[in-house]
Amino acid sequence: MASGLDETTVAGLVADATAAPSMHNAQPWRFRFLTGERRVLLYADPERAMPHSDPDNRALHIGCGAALLNLRVAAAHADLVAETRLSPEPEDALLLAAVHLADPAGRPRDDDLARLHPVIRQRHTSRHPFADKDVPEDVRATLRDAAAREGAELLFPGGWHTETVLDLVRDAESRDLMDPGTDEDLVRWTRLGPEADTAVDGVPEYAFGPRKRDGRAPVRDFAGRRPVADRGATSFEHAPHLALLSTPGDGPVDWLRAGQALERVLLEATLADLATSLTSHALEDRELRLLARDPGSGIGQVQMVLRLGYGPRGPATPRRPVSDVLDVV
Repeated sequence: MASGLDETTVAGLVADATAAPSMHNAQPWRFRFLTGERRVLLYADPERAMPHSDPDNRALHIGCGAALLNLRVAAAHADLVAETRLSPEPEDALLLAAVHLADPAGRPRDDDLARLHPVIRQRHTSRHPFADKDVPEDVRATLRDAAAREGAELLFPGGWHTETVLDLVRDAESRDLMDPGTDEDLVRWTRLGPEADTAVDGVPEYAFGPRKRDGRAPVRDFAGRRPVADRGATSFEHAPHLALLSTPGDGPVDWLRAGQALERVLLEATLADLATSLTSHALEDRELRLLARDPGSGIGQVQMVLRLGYGPRGPATPRRPVSDVLDVV
């Protein structure tokens, strides 16, 4: 292998990359390392797509973008320069990004990325209640800046706009109840009973969180109508703190940028001791995404709704072995 970049190093970078969030924890990515070129290629894994919940593969691209951000963070931590190209071969729709892992050669390390490395494994999705406590403005400014650095915008909606988003989430939940086929992807990617202890992907029952007895937090119930032992129910916050992540456009490259911005925001939030959860339930239809955007400016494409607050971070969810997702050639 090239000097200072052996297979163990690359495997470590990919292991960090795969700690990223993805829809239903499907982990829809594959990596290939080209030894002679010191390039990591990031591919979409179509076998892990969700035709019902994500028909245009928007969420798949966002998840892969989040993994790409983690790869860049891990590279910076390892004193490597991650020269990144999105959609490097437009004729190959599955090839989402190419990352050349260059030696610094006198270039300064990206310390803004490297300092996020310690929280890659601490970031988890929390489906628990959060405290009734405001997120300070300086923390909000840090999160807005994190999104902007990746070409996206993070908006903290006001009261009326928050109500609109919550209504869209409730409407999406109601549509699911009316359409018997909508839970097909959710059932495929949830792990109940003994399977939860051995799974390498999906959402295990111990990560479902309690059932929502009351409150208005947009938390998806992964159990659906299925019983989960010893789960219990509790009250969630009535005034959830939401943030909307938007991009200027709404195509595959925009979705990859959204994923990178999302993960950068989530890592910064984790550094600030915030718990986080995500919902794209109300955004799975493009027309609804338009309804969710800033009513003042009327521009931008909302790609993710974040819920932020102070509370339990939630448990780690399983990850596939690196050997399952990385080819070295």
